Amino acid sequence: MASSPGSLWHTLIHLRGNPRACVWTEPMWGLSMALVLPYLSVFMLTLGLHDAQIGLLATAGMISQVFFGLAGGIITDRMGRRLTNAVFDVIAFVIPCLIWAFAQDFWAFLAASLLNGALQVTANAWDCLMVEDAERDQITGIYSLVRVAADCSALFAPIAAFMVAQFGLEPAVRVLFINAAVVMLAKIILLYAASTETRRGLIRMEETRHESLWRLFVGYREAARLLGRSHGSLLALAIAALVAAVTLVNGTFWQLLVNQHLHVPDPVLPFFPMVRSLLSVLFLFTLIRRLTSGHDLKQATLWGFGIYLAGQLVLVAIPAADGDADIMTYALLGVCLLLDSFGAGMLFMLSESLVAFHVDEAERSRVMALQRTAVMLAAAPFGWISGWLSGIDRTYPFWLTSALLVIGVITTIVWWAGPHTEPSVEAVSADHA
Repeated sequence: MASSPGSLWHTLIHLRGNPRACVWTEPMWGLSMALVLPYLSVFMLTLGLHDAQIGLLATAGMISQVFFGLAGGIITDRMGRRLTNAVFDVIAFVIPCLIWAFAQDFWAFLAASLLNGALQVTANAWDCLMVEDAERDQITGIYSLVRVAADCSALFAPIAAFMVAQFGLEPAVRVLFINAAVVMLAKIILLYAASTETRRGLIRMEETRHESLWRLFVGYREAARLLGRSHGSLLALAIAALVAAVTLVNGTFWQLLVNQHLHVPDPVLPFFPMVRSLLSVLFLFTLIRRLTSGHDLKQATLWGFGIYLAGQLVLVAIPAADGDADIMTYALLGVCLLLDSFGAGMLFMLSESLVAFHVDEAERSRVMALQRTAVMLAAAPFGWISGWLSGIDRTYPFWLTSALLVIGVITTIVWWAGPHTEPSVEAVSADHA
């Protein structure tokens, strides 16, 4: 059946150049990092780390991301989008995976977390590589496809579950980290070979070739001014900061809660990200696409925050079982995943697309780096705070995320009650075409 011009299938089929290279190599994430990340917190707990230490590592990783995020725009402009992505993917993923594979104590995990913060550099370079030469009307579809690729990667979760069931959690996770390093290296090589430097990237490389690092850092003042005067970018920044904090807490402590508090067995853990991801794909192709197409973004944002909030409240309401998790526990976790996948998917689409639409093309690299830095600074304390809360009661971090999502609802209502009303995603795209 032929795909309509506005469909994700149409976008996928007609991608060319750098957008095609970025989107089509993204599923390799599923054979690398997605296989092992669901086990990282439980793996640390198995090796003797405490909840507070795990939370501290999350905060340290965020602080590292702040540093790398601020430097990311300068590095991306000086080295170029393509080379920056390749070099810093190795620093952010390949090397940390090898450290995690052989880690024995807190200090090894700390070293890996600090290096992993370099993902902010490669994220900035990768975003620029992907969208700078793309058609404006493809941007929302491209980000949706990236989300779909990331979500579909969880289909490989049964591989990890089988390995944990057969060999035990610690040895299986160590092997999975080695696999992640190898597959990520292959992804880096393929993307580098299939891509070219963007037109804007070539211009920025030439413009910054003879500029000092100090002058490049001073250039952030102009980027900050551009960011501050764009109402759409400020709204996207607020959404992204709240979502980043909630994502940090969920990514670090969700698996600990279901494993230690609800007594879900280790081999079952990777199936939760798989189900969440499949639901996210379904929602992106259906409800989320409809709610962000021709509708007021206020409604879409409120749906995102409200449903995500409902998912977090369902999670904390699940009673702990005396023994292994029962059928009711799994049913309620299913409801939680249903709500979380919709809410998180909606907010991801809105924050990423709004920033891409509103960023000045000439300053995309530095503005997006500044935006990421602000988001990481806002989210960083919540790793340590949620670790401290989890040490008291493993449900407390999710009361914290619920409060953050309530703030998101209030922020959205207050914003649109003021003079900063924004049009729909499609209208924004048309205005910038």
